[in-house]
Amino acid sequence: MWRGFVTRHAGMLPAFFEFPEKFPGLNALFSMAFYTRRLPHWHPDNAPLFITWTLHGVLPHNRYPPSDSPAAGKAFVWMDRFLDQARSGPRWLERAEIARMVVDSLYFAAERLRQFDLHAYVVMPNHVHVLVTQQTAPATLVQSVKRFTAREANRILGRTGETFWQNEYYDHWARNEKQFERIARYIEENPVAAGMVGRAEDYRWSSAFRGVGNAGMDSGMAG
Repeated sequence: MWRGFVTRHAGMLPAFFEFPEKFPGLNALFSMAFYTRRLPHWHPDNAPLFITWTLHGVLPHNRYPPSDSPAAGKAFVWMDRFLDQARSGPRWLERAEIARMVVDSLYFAAERLRQFDLHAYVVMPNHVHVLVTQQTAPATLVQSVKRFTAREANRILGRTGETFWQNEYYDHWARNEKQFERIARYIEENPVAAGMVGRAEDYRWSSAFRGVGNAGMDSGMAG
């Protein structure tokens, strides 16, 4: 898949950063695009996307730059460090039943609804990273997953009508196979970088998990 994609889009690939060989290496993530509901942006068809979204209220106010700002990528660097180090604010995704539901919903949207191909993911205590190839518009697939999981999480928490996810999200399309592999490794190594586990395969809510009883497709998610 990647060989054909890179060949077809070679003429439009801009000069771009290289992910560092070792993680965490957030200083290289300076080309993250930014999405708001008012101003979606362009992605090439069939391009794998690295997408990050957070719990509502976990980030300080006014930390999101305009979508066309050169500072958008630097804001992602700041954001991911902050999220990994935060010890206050909502951490609903630490609860096993909520983390499992989010993982199940990702698999359901990918394998049953065919909204995207799911390459890598991690559900951290206050945010989610995924690497997907979209079969529908990125905003549609993100909002579909977020809408369902917000409703189910609030049901688990005994809340009604409360905002669960931050509206905005960050994304970046992988330019080539090497970058694709590095993004996938960055996602799966996030719990190690955050000091939560010693090995990526020990973190249960990740595509790297190699234990028994990993989350599957128990979700009843509808499109």
